[in-house]
Amino acid sequence: MERSDPPAPTRVRAWPGSAYPLGATYDGAGTNFSLFSEVAESVELCLIDRDGVEERIALTEVDGHVWHAYLPGVVPGQRYGIRVYGPSDPASGHRCDPSILLLDPYGKAFDGARLDAAHLASPDTAGPAATTVVINPYFDWRSDRSPRRPYHETVIYEAHVKGMTATHPGVPAELRGTYAGLAHPVVVDHLTGLGVTAIELMPVHQFLHDQVLLDRGLRNYWGYNTVGFFAPHVEYSSAAKASGAVAEFKAMVRAFHAAGIEVILDVVYNHTAEGNEHGPTLNFRGIDNAAYYRLVDGDRSRYLDYTGTGNSLNARHPHTLQLIMDSLRYWVTEMHVDGFRFDLASTLARELHDVDRLSAFFDLVQQDPIVSQVKLIAEPWDVGEGGYQVGNFPGLWTEWNGKYRDTVRDYWRGVPSTLGEFASRLTGSSDLYEATGRRPGASINFVTAHDGFTLADLVSYNDKHNLANGEDNRDGESHNRSWNCGVEGATDDAEILALRARQRRNLLATLFLSQGTPMLAHGDEFGRSQRGNNNAYCQDSPLTWMDWSLAESNSDLLEFTRTVIALRAAHPVFRRRRFFEGRPAGGADRDIVWLTPTGVEMTEQDWDSGFGRSLSAYLGGDAIREPDHRGEPVTDDSFLLCFNAHDQGIEFAVPSAGDRTVDGDRWDVVLDTTTPTGRSDETVRGGGSVQVGARALAVLRRAA
Repeated sequence: MERSDPPAPTRVRAWPGSAYPLGATYDGAGTNFSLFSEVAESVELCLIDRDGVEERIALTEVDGHVWHAYLPGVVPGQRYGIRVYGPSDPASGHRCDPSILLLDPYGKAFDGARLDAAHLASPDTAGPAATTVVINPYFDWRSDRSPRRPYHETVIYEAHVKGMTATHPGVPAELRGTYAGLAHPVVVDHLTGLGVTAIELMPVHQFLHDQVLLDRGLRNYWGYNTVGFFAPHVEYSSAAKASGAVAEFKAMVRAFHAAGIEVILDVVYNHTAEGNEHGPTLNFRGIDNAAYYRLVDGDRSRYLDYTGTGNSLNARHPHTLQLIMDSLRYWVTEMHVDGFRFDLASTLARELHDVDRLSAFFDLVQQDPIVSQVKLIAEPWDVGEGGYQVGNFPGLWTEWNGKYRDTVRDYWRGVPSTLGEFASRLTGSSDLYEATGRRPGASINFVTAHDGFTLADLVSYNDKHNLANGEDNRDGESHNRSWNCGVEGATDDAEILALRARQRRNLLATLFLSQGTPMLAHGDEFGRSQRGNNNAYCQDSPLTWMDWSLAESNSDLLEFTRTVIALRAAHPVFRRRRFFEGRPAGGADRDIVWLTPTGVEMTEQDWDSGFGRSLSAYLGGDAIREPDHRGEPVTDDSFLLCFNAHDQGIEFAVPSAGDRTVDGDRWDVVLDTTTPTGRSDETVRGGGSVQVGARALAVLRRAA
């Protein structure tokens, strides 16, 4: 990236300025600089000219441990850093070192050829390795408005900014791998054509590439290594100047909003790129180590690590909490994003050691008039003891439902004793969310995500193939729980491929026909593969990038995905706002009835048998019993969902007009996973039966 050329700094006396907002704030005539440090004895603001020469300005104004000054004439593009003078006593938790030019924790943009390596002060005349950059906050948002879709109408698409467009033939070469490339009409059209309503971006906060990866010739592709919580990652910008990344990101959000797509950010407030006590000093550590990090009691030279990355942010400290909340508000108010997915969110809930659902962080979010109004998605676990907290987050929050992922995978692999839990996950996981007053939308349903196998690899590999990561295949999930159970009866390669393709369709159909909020991992709609690598965090290469030629070669799978998403969008019965009641109310029809393949209602013995691999669900469209946004009652067609995880085809009885559960006597097969596109023109009479193939799913709609 071309280095920006800031104007030479003005050499005027600094004005006192103000303590807030923190960071560098340009007002059209000059820039206010503000930094928190409780431990500092003095602080210098260092302006860097185009030749790398520093002009140091002492920040003599201090209010409540916030050091600040206003510099007239300092304009956007100005590069700067910070030197903090204070105790260097690791045993006491203090690591100040004024020889290191620090990045601003509130920096809105960063510049430097060595942002991909450990940030260290450069010993030569070329100047510092990396600097913070003053930005121009003004942007023409035109008539931008957030789509603000409710959860029950939301379809999330998890994506990587670079990976989505690095090889897209329809995106100009100079825009590939950038925010502008992601907002290109060919990409937006692909998403809207799928039926996606929200794109969840893997980390776009400024991150660094771990030195240990660089030494192996690898890079931190996923980006879970944040150094700046306010700055869009500069490598994803096509702009020549570092500060241009901000405007480019805003333009991307504006383009998605114009297409009716929300933007959700995967955010990493649980740790930073500074790592453990052996890591580099970049900003937080050198500014106020004991305030920003969780330290080990009795040995404050070491860091508590609930994240597996070396450190954990100290969300118990008021200024660290302020940093997190200021960052969240900034991305909503200034960058117009629509929500956040919190990586390892349990770490933020740790008050002392235990995860506390009523921790200070959740209190702040609950009462915040801005952050409380956007989508809040928790990854409800961390690597510490007691960190698995699926179902335990407060009422405002939705959660990545790891139990949904595991149960749906197990069912289609044919694992015994999964019918009861499979039914629970299919209907929105009321056992996890109803007690906290939440609705089915609180369950973010997914089968695959960035972390693990892609959908194509999930049904193709029994073991991980991570040797390219340089860790002797020790990293990632230990195995894939034997998907060979789906192909043991196959007689040739063609049959094996056909069965794997069917399993992909089964998993996709289950995902989009389940109650809750579905999330699709990028590329799964046309069979993206990582050749069995289930932990591709360090693979910034064609291995992880989207291969858009698959959209043509796997066009049937792409059409199937579009078909099942459209089926969901067209019928409220698949995206209810409320949980099923399962029983008649006031003489009304039942909203759901679980049936055996013979058409008999499931009994406790059927649920508990441990050998059942097939069942059907009647969804009563006339019995939704919930109002729409105008208060009018919602009604829909009625459907019969037939699930068969056996290795042989099964006849499923179809309800007839004589049954108490249903009226009408003709059913159309609207989805059949035994066909490549899912389409079928079969019609079945009530009281008859429908053949559902081995390891397959069929959806029947009662004809009007």
